Amino acid sequence: METPRFLSRSDLIALAALAVLLVVILPLSLDVFRLNLVAKYLTYAFVALGLVLCWGFGGILSLGQGVFFGLGGYCMAMYLKLEASSVENTKIQSTPGIPDFMDWNQITQLPLFWQPFHSLTITILAILIVPTIFAYLVGAAMFKRRVGGVYFAIITQAIAAICTILIIGQQGYTGGINGITDLRTLKGWDIRPDHAKVVLYFVEVAFLFGCILLALFVRHSKLGRILVAMREKEDRVRFSGYSVANFKIFAFCLAAMFAAIGGAMFTLNVGFMSPSFVGIVPSIEMVIYTAVGGRLSIFGAIYGALLVNLAKTSLSESFPQLWLFGLGALFIAVVLIFPNGLAGIWRDYVQPLIDRLISRRKPGSDHHSNGKTLGPIAGGAPAE
Repeated sequence: METPRFLSRSDLIALAALAVLLVVILPLSLDVFRLNLVAKYLTYAFVALGLVLCWGFGGILSLGQGVFFGLGGYCMAMYLKLEASSVENTKIQSTPGIPDFMDWNQITQLPLFWQPFHSLTITILAILIVPTIFAYLVGAAMFKRRVGGVYFAIITQAIAAICTILIIGQQGYTGGINGITDLRTLKGWDIRPDHAKVVLYFVEVAFLFGCILLALFVRHSKLGRILVAMREKEDRVRFSGYSVANFKIFAFCLAAMFAAIGGAMFTLNVGFMSPSFVGIVPSIEMVIYTAVGGRLSIFGAIYGALLVNLAKTSLSESFPQLWLFGLGALFIAVVLIFPNGLAGIWRDYVQPLIDRLISRRKPGSDHHSNGKTLGPIAGGAPAE
């Protein structure tokens, strides 16, 4: 079977290693509670994957990815909440058939913008389309006016803060600071038992691999090469006749869609969605996952999301008052000493060692090659 052109040998090895870890090793070695924690960590891997395309390849640093993560999560939560708010389940309310937080806030009928979320099909489309349209509006407003760099980062951060304030302020329609909770079933299928958590984990892994393949396709296509060129010499790309603004908008929208998918899976795995996952702090943490894993590496960002969240959980369990300092020290150490993150450590130290060991074992191999082999870095492309 011929390998697709957008998959190099190193990509296939990385895909296989990640598949073995996520599909075989972790499900066999962890209990359901810990496996569900990994599923929660993987929802952030979707965001990190989008940031690799947007920030790593395109040079567009967004500090507001929590907005798109939250939009996807709230769309899924609205559908699940409506299913849990049937007349039978809410007959003790003043107005049966609407979510409980609306009844508490004296709302007597379901708001119009909630109505489409009775349909799972429309909900799935909303998860993909609503964040993408919002990203397009923000991107078009900024990139068409050549707003970029630190200014764009600050604006996205402000948008995250505004969205958080709006969600909290509209308590009767969004659940306020508590968010949308008490989510029970998906098309009548109870998502709370242990076996459901395991099924959702594997569904999430399948979606993640689909997004990885799409990211690899973009990376190895002409579009990906233009994004990298745009990051290095934006004016030269513009003078070559390309619309830099349109390429930036595409990368930003694709990153938003990935983040929204992660948010929807977060709602399914954790069972609620709140504004605490939308604001400035979670958005900055999402950038940290990407930076620690390696903003130039698709696979590195995924491992970064897993390892940073694992460190966060472990430190918070062992040192509840000091874990934030430990997490900050980890981030500073990695960025200062290894600016390309974990992927840079692999590329600069581990991979050359493996190549040397392999070359020594091969009969008749050239020992004067210093272990250097042509790989994904050849031709000046960013390392994977």
